[in-house]
Amino acid sequence: MRLYRNNRSRRLNHSIVCRAVTLFAGCAIVAGCTVGPDYKPPQADVPDTWHAMRADGQAAAPASGAAARSSPTVDADPDPRWWRAFGDPLLDQLVERAAHDNLDVQAAVLRIAQARAQVRAAAAQGLPDVRANASYQREQLGLKGIVEEQGIDQRVDRLGAPGSPLDRFGPGTGASVQQGARGALDALESPVNLWQAGFDASWELDLFGRVRRSVEAAGAQTRAAVASRDDALLSLEAEVAQTYLQLRGAQAQRALADDLQHAQRELRDLTREQAAHGLASDLDVRSADARLAQIRAQLPQFDQQIVLLRNGLAYLVGGAPGALDDWLAAPRALPDVPPTVPVGLPSTLARRRPDIRRAEAELHAATADVGVAVAQFYPDISLTGQVGLRASHVRELAHWSHLFYAFGPAVSLPIFSGGALVSNLRLSQARQAEAALAYRQTVLVALRDVDNALAVYRTDQARAAALDDAVRAEQGALDLARDRYRKGLSPFLDVLDAERQWSEGRQQAEQGALQTTTDLVALYKALGGGWQAGTNTNTNTDAGMSPDAARVR
Repeated sequence: MRLYRNNRSRRLNHSIVCRAVTLFAGCAIVAGCTVGPDYKPPQADVPDTWHAMRADGQAAAPASGAAARSSPTVDADPDPRWWRAFGDPLLDQLVERAAHDNLDVQAAVLRIAQARAQVRAAAAQGLPDVRANASYQREQLGLKGIVEEQGIDQRVDRLGAPGSPLDRFGPGTGASVQQGARGALDALESPVNLWQAGFDASWELDLFGRVRRSVEAAGAQTRAAVASRDDALLSLEAEVAQTYLQLRGAQAQRALADDLQHAQRELRDLTREQAAHGLASDLDVRSADARLAQIRAQLPQFDQQIVLLRNGLAYLVGGAPGALDDWLAAPRALPDVPPTVPVGLPSTLARRRPDIRRAEAELHAATADVGVAVAQFYPDISLTGQVGLRASHVRELAHWSHLFYAFGPAVSLPIFSGGALVSNLRLSQARQAEAALAYRQTVLVALRDVDNALAVYRTDQARAAALDDAVRAEQGALDLARDRYRKGLSPFLDVLDAERQWSEGRQQAEQGALQTTTDLVALYKALGGGWQAGTNTNTNTDAGMSPDAARVR
């Protein structure tokens, strides 16, 4: 009999093992099934060359015929460190410092860390979940009322009564059985202690790719976060360069106003001297005084602009107002634009522009989300198990005789959800279609930005060249008017008019030169250059942030 039971137990265990192996083999075969659409990178529809460039890859000449001092070319891609083309070491230091210390960039870096944590959390859904547990309960089964209602206690008492049928098996048999039954009833009616310790495990089998699609979507969102960081870097570098150039332009305008004030003061003194000898009228003197006051009134405006621009640069590099005053106090000439500006071909724009890469990553994530929604229609299959020790006293937990276990598969199949699954799928598909349109729109916006920047840079160069020619002509007219006034051949009004035209021309020429340099910065930004240098040096997810921010990770 014992041999039969052992053989039967072996056959049962063998059957369980075979079924488990068959189940895992089937899971391994089906595990390669991932429902939903597979992502295919979109092909950007871009022209062969820029609309604002000639067929030979050089910038078209402006309609005015003025010579350009800097010419865009497609012979090479933009320099990642394009700001160095201005040849200003201080600008180089400011850009590098901003890439390290700017708070917006540091926040973007932390968002990358968050996205990567989301990837790890999504991937963890496909791994077994094992938990340790321990518990204690004191239970009252509540059987006393049932025993009394059913008259069980009375029946037990009759077992030991004289003349009990059990006494046929021997004297006192009924009393012994009655005593044992009464002890069992008393034990059932008394509170009991239950100590338990063990492990619970569950594993959701990703047979239809819901977890894999979730990981795919989270990975795409991480790439979108990286592209957002790159976009923040690109915008920061352009803003630092533009603010710095505007500061140098404001300082140049301030220096020009000082020169005009000095020249006008000399002219006013000359007018007073001539008036003292009867060679000029009081009107000439008052006009000279008024012109000098007008020039003086411009100085506070330039001083205010300089302070605001310094504070703006300090903010961009992560500093308080006044942090860069020592660096930027000494005026410097506005940097010249480089003779050639590599712009590359339109076909390379998609890999340079962070906003295009972000739109492409968001399209990938939306496509993966469709797969997640499709997988919701399929069964959820999981394996669960439990093993541990259970006893009425804590000391008994050390004995293997109190071991218990349970394991087996569980299947959950959606039957009716009120249309929630269908609506969720349609929502995901609509978001995917929207992301595809957003990608196309982003590419078109990028092409427009570059073409507009090329056109603006070309035309503003022509305007700046014409303004320089005008200043040279106005300088000659002013020298002639002053000479004729000293000789008494022309009235003072001719000098004032020539001086006004020359000063306005100088200011316009300075503004034209500033506009040309800031146009070049806008062109580099539109081309998507600059973020590569920042990410390679100091703005990855481990560097490029403050120590406090790094400790957050």
